[in-house]
Amino acid sequence: MSPSPRLAELAGLIDRLGDRDGRHPGWLPGLTLSRASAVTEPLSDITRPVLALIAQGAKRTVLADQIYDYRAGQYLIATVDLPLTAQVTEAPFLALGLPLKQHLIAELLLESSSGARDEPDDSGVLVSDASGDLVDAVVRLLRLAEHPEDFAVLAPAAEREIHWRLMNGPHAATVRRIGLPGSRVALVGQAVRWLAERFDQPIRIADLAAHVGVSVPTLNRHFRAVTAMSPLQYQKQLRLQRARVELLAAPGDVAAAGYAVGYDSPSQFSREYRRQFGAPPGQDAARLLTTPAAEPAP
Repeated sequence: MSPSPRLAELAGLIDRLGDRDGRHPGWLPGLTLSRASAVTEPLSDITRPVLALIAQGAKRTVLADQIYDYRAGQYLIATVDLPLTAQVTEAPFLALGLPLKQHLIAELLLESSSGARDEPDDSGVLVSDASGDLVDAVVRLLRLAEHPEDFAVLAPAAEREIHWRLMNGPHAATVRRIGLPGSRVALVGQAVRWLAERFDQPIRIADLAAHVGVSVPTLNRHFRAVTAMSPLQYQKQLRLQRARVELLAAPGDVAAAGYAVGYDSPSQFSREYRRQFGAPPGQDAARLLTTPAAEPAP
């Protein structure tokens, strides 16, 4: 089935603006254009709250034991910082990533009088079909990128429209919660930021619960609902993904990479690393350094 004209235009814009494989910085802070000419290996990353819209091809994103497959004409939303693993499963692949901004959602909530009537989905990752209005707004944003003199003035309006379309789309209630300070999504977002600042340190869940102002059982329940893991499992994911970055910079020093992210035992580090990435640290780093760049999450 051929893509719709608006989706074909979006693919053409991404193809022109990002003229080689990989992820390319955009003109709005955090905006990325991604392309891949072939299926990629899985790659892990800490993903900020984001809209990831596919114009061509398909992708698989994994959060803990949850798998999300989405393709051209669909989008994925991550509502908080999450350790995701993703790979392109169908190529050629073209996609756009746009950060979701809490302050912008909050502003739009204040300016509107309508609320989402559906119950929010607790998951930190959501997948849905993109409406024509949403794709049109993204296309207008990228059209502006071809006219730099217009972009600085008009791009913020297109960015607001994209957020508004998401706030009134299939997952309206969940997206709107990003802008509400007391919501479950906001609470977990606060918790993951605390963990990110202490990923290499021993932590007490009671301290984290006190920081966000809830009981330990409430914290664990909310955290697992959004991230599909416990706070300690989340911290382990942070450690292992940071260690992978350390190893890519210095692949021969496995012990140092483990110590840098908080592991006192090299054997424990190697064991948990292999369980996470499917190969021992040194072997995994060597493989990554000799294979084509994979497409990052989400």
